[in-house]
Amino acid sequence: MAEEPRGLTAAEVAERVARGDVNADVDVKTRSVRQIVRENVCTLFNAINVILAVFVLFTGSYKNMLFMIVIVSNVIIGIVQEIRSKITTDRLSIVAGSHATVVRDGARKEVALHDIVRDDVVVLGRGDQVPADAVVVSGEADVNESLLTGESNLIKKAPGAELMSGSFVNAGTVCARVVHVGHENYAAKISAEAKQHKKVNSEIMNSLNSIIKFVSCVIFPVGALLFARMFFSGEGVALDQAILSTVAALVGMIPEGLILLTSTVLAVAVVRLAKSKVLVQQLYCIETLARVDTLCLDKTGTITTGAMEVAAVVPVEGADAGELDRALASLAAADDDPNE
Repeated sequence: MAEEPRGLTAAEVAERVARGDVNADVDVKTRSVRQIVRENVCTLFNAINVILAVFVLFTGSYKNMLFMIVIVSNVIIGIVQEIRSKITTDRLSIVAGSHATVVRDGARKEVALHDIVRDDVVVLGRGDQVPADAVVVSGEADVNESLLTGESNLIKKAPGAELMSGSFVNAGTVCARVVHVGHENYAAKISAEAKQHKKVNSEIMNSLNSIIKFVSCVIFPVGALLFARMFFSGEGVALDQAILSTVAALVGMIPEGLILLTSTVLAVAVVRLAKSKVLVQQLYCIETLARVDTLCLDKTGTITTGAMEVAAVVPVEGADAGELDRALASLAAADDDPNE
C-alpha cells in the first residue's frame, strides 16, 4: 500500500466545522408527535362529537357524555399506532456504525460519524462500512454495495474510484477522502426517501369522510328543528331535557360504532403484521396492502445472503490429498485479510 496521506490538520478541521461541512445527522424525520396528535384530534368527526358533548355538559348530566369514550378510544388507537411507527421509521438507517477511523495531522484517530468533516481521510478495512461518500486516494479494496443496489457482486475499488456511503469493504484496505457529508450522502438520500410521509389513498377512509361530511351538513339543522319542536311546542319540556333528547337523537345519526370498529380492526391487523416485522406507517396502509396481488423483488442481495461455504475439496488425479490440505491451511493462515 502506498504511503498513507497525512489528512487534515486540526485548523482545517475547525475551519470546516465552522463552515458547517460536517457529517451531522440531518436525516428527514417523519411527522412530529405534535403533528400526529393534531391530525388525530382535529378532525370533523371529533369536532361534531365535542360540540354535542359541550351541550350535554351544559345540562350537568355527565353520564350522558359516555359516547365520548368512543371518540377518545378512536383517537388513542390512531395516535399510539402512528407514534410507534414513527419511532421505528426514525431509527431506519443504512449507515449502522457509530465510529470511523480518520487520518488527521498524519496520525490515525477514531471519531464519531457525526464528527467527520468534508475532505477528511478515512481508513477503511475489511468489514468496515463506508460512513460518507468518498473517493479512494490509496490502496485497493473489494466493496459490497448490495444495501444500495441489491447486487451482491463485489466491486473492485482502486485510487480514484468512488465509495458510496452504506457500502461495505469486503476485502483490502483503502484510504479515501470524504467528498459528501450529511444530507448529500447517497445513503442519506435513500433513508430520507424511505422516511418521507406519503398520504394514503384509502377508499375506506374516503367513504367514512364522505359520510361524516354529509352528516355534518344535516345534523345541525335537524338538531335545531328537533330542539325547537320540543322546547317551543308548549308541552312544558325543560331546557335540559330538550337538549339531552336532541343530543341523543343526533348521536344516533353519527356512525361512531363504525368508526371505532374500523380503527380496532385495522389496529389488530397492524399488530399481526408487526409480529412479522412489517412496518406500517398508518392504519389505513393495510387496506392498500390488501389490494396488492403481485409483489416484485429483485434478486441477489435482497432475498439471499451471498454467504459461501466449502462443500468439498477434490484433488486432481494423482495429487496427494494431505499435501493439498497443508497447502490450503498455509494459505489461510498466512492471509491477513481473508474474504469469502
